[in-house]
Amino acid sequence: MKLYYSPGACSLSPHIVLCEAGLPHSMVKVDLKEKKTETGADYSAVNPKGYVPALEMDDGAVLTEGPAIVQFLADKAPASHLAPANGSLERYRLQEWLTFIGTELHKQFSNLFNPNMPDAIKAATKDKIAGRFALVEKKLGSQDYLMGKSFSVADAYLFTVMRWGKKFEVAMPDALLKYFDRVAARPKVQEALKAEGLA
Repeated sequence: MKLYYSPGACSLSPHIVLCEAGLPHSMVKVDLKEKKTETGADYSAVNPKGYVPALEMDDGAVLTEGPAIVQFLADKAPASHLAPANGSLERYRLQEWLTFIGTELHKQFSNLFNPNMPDAIKAATKDKIAGRFALVEKKLGSQDYLMGKSFSVADAYLFTVMRWGKKFEVAMPDALLKYFDRVAARPKVQEALKAEGLA
């Protein structure tokens, strides 16, 4: 398998999952502004949407969208316990988390990454994201991870988005920052961060 990524982008989430699952893979860096891979190839030929991640299978099939990719990878390595079994209520709880992270957190950061966005909108966006992080902290409670005691693909996604929160100095509760440090300390998370030049 081949993961198309940009350092620190949302593609970090499936990169972490690949490492945690122990699945063999290669990485292809993408220049998102130029829409070119590190070899100069046209990235839009791989993913016409123009953004990362994209996962290319050995047979050439391509899967896009981070939440779909991480569940696919978890199912490829069931012994890693990165996602509950398909059809179980817990699997839908996982999808609930992935949807919340994608729509209520990830998407909100578009305003902060946009250099042309007015400061007033950026400030309002940061407040909105901070409120969402507070909700996550309440749901997390005293659990080690979003799904309880076990690290899941949702944790890889939340960790990725929280890195952006730290970059833009979005307020986060102390308990959530401790959670962030716990995820960051995982050896496979460190492996992914180092591979992308982020550690």
